[in-house]
Amino acid sequence: MSNKNPNNGNQNPNSPTDDPENPSISFEQLREFKEEMLSQLDGRASAHASLTPVSPEQALKKYLETRAGDVQTTTLRSHESRLGKFVDWCGDQGIETLDELGGSHLVDFRNWRRDDGDLGRVSLKTQMDTLRVFVRFCATIDAVPDGLHESVLSPVLSRDEESRDVLVSHEQASQVLAHLRKYQYASREHVVWMLLGSTGMRTGALRSLDLDDYDPDDLSLDVNHRPETDTPLKNGKDGERLVSIDESVAEVLNDYVADKRPEVVDDYGRDPLVATTAGRIAPSTIRKYVYKWTRPCVLSGECPIDNDPETCPAACSSDKASKCDLSRSPHTVRRGYITHQLDTGVPPFVLSGRCDVTEDVMDQHYDVRTEDQKMRQRREVLERLAELEEQYGHPTEEEDER
Repeated sequence: MSNKNPNNGNQNPNSPTDDPENPSISFEQLREFKEEMLSQLDGRASAHASLTPVSPEQALKKYLETRAGDVQTTTLRSHESRLGKFVDWCGDQGIETLDELGGSHLVDFRNWRRDDGDLGRVSLKTQMDTLRVFVRFCATIDAVPDGLHESVLSPVLSRDEESRDVLVSHEQASQVLAHLRKYQYASREHVVWMLLGSTGMRTGALRSLDLDDYDPDDLSLDVNHRPETDTPLKNGKDGERLVSIDESVAEVLNDYVADKRPEVVDDYGRDPLVATTAGRIAPSTIRKYVYKWTRPCVLSGECPIDNDPETCPAACSSDKASKCDLSRSPHTVRRGYITHQLDTGVPPFVLSGRCDVTEDVMDQHYDVRTEDQKMRQRREVLERLAELEEQYGHPTEEEDER
């Protein structure tokens, strides 16, 4: 048997070998690779040279001015607050103009926000999503290179974090309700969102309501367990309760009942409060309304995760709204309502009765406040009690016994 030398004299020294254990490239390939790298470096240098020096403060001002006509005032204030942290950080780092900004800076800022104070992962994700939108805007005014926004990294939430922390914030719910009040006043969608957002009730409780359960004079909704006619409550008879509403909610309900509600009964001859032409509203319809209006692009026209609203299937069709990674289910509206009420100092025992949830479950699954936030709120409550005692005097022993 003859031995064949793979490196015999007939092989072109400029051609690569086919040996996977000893890969090599030809001189020609090496030269082409070098030219390509130099070309890319020249392109980057040229792109950087074409940038306009803009300070972080100037860029933020331009951003807020540009977004002012596109989003709600509350959203603009939230963006200003979040991005203000970034502007302050740039000042601390000596970054005078944004053309100095690179991907490593954005990673450093993310790590700084993560390690600063009691900022949770969900809040950090919100901060970084807003920063990504801002950096992308900065590229449109030639303040940073195109594509730099891709270096803004947001936390990926686990299923446990999503089940506990993902919610429709009070701010977002208010924006949806303001839009519906202006453009779809007293429509079925408006009523569904108003009931979910102002009471924190479950989908099943909303469906269970009949016309007679609404008392416009007493400003209340009588929630009842009626499993025999297809409107059970999650906790059965224990979930029955009277839920108070304010006058603004009653106003919308009155106008809906008078002008928009179809004159129908359900399959059991009952008069549903929230109705379609086919009868009582279906759970799937309620879910559809919530998914539809929690897509970020619906009100802002922009996608925080860089999908194109013009071509994204979830953005183009409300029937596919649930496919949007950022749209939310009805339960997240309930979670947002309970969280906001806790944040504003409403005692858990009050919410327990109103929302049909035990205090233990509320603490485990709904209350996303940090221990520091809870401590500050307890302090505020004690300070308010002290003010009341100072104003009205301390109760006597006889009054205490009563």
